[in-house]
Amino acid sequence: MPDKDELARRRYEKLIDRLESMMRASLKPQLQGYHGQLDLSGDDLAELSDLKDVRHAAREAGRRLGWKTTTRLVGDRLFVLDEREVPEEIERVAGDETAAAIDRARQESQRPRE
Repeated sequence: MPDKDELARRRYEKLIDRLESMMRASLKPQLQGYHGQLDLSGDDLAELSDLKDVRHAAREAGRRLGWKTTTRLVGDRLFVLDEREVPEEIERVAGDETAAAIDRARQESQRPRE
């Protein structure tokens, strides 16, 4: 039977793997791995583990993805962010996407309601 430390290590590795998968899924292919972010609600955090372990595991998952990872707790939400410097061409793509999203939202808000 595995000892307590071995079980804790396995749980922690599974937490890292799960967070890495969630972080990878949040990436947009056109941004080539930049502008990564993960938003975990209080319910997500309660399901995953205690806050200290989640933050530590998120930083490790970020390292695996090549991120310069930071975590920020705002209210009951934990934000996991990639703070690497973004190449200019990727920044342009992200800016174009943001502008297009704002334009779509503006057009949607101006449509007459039925």
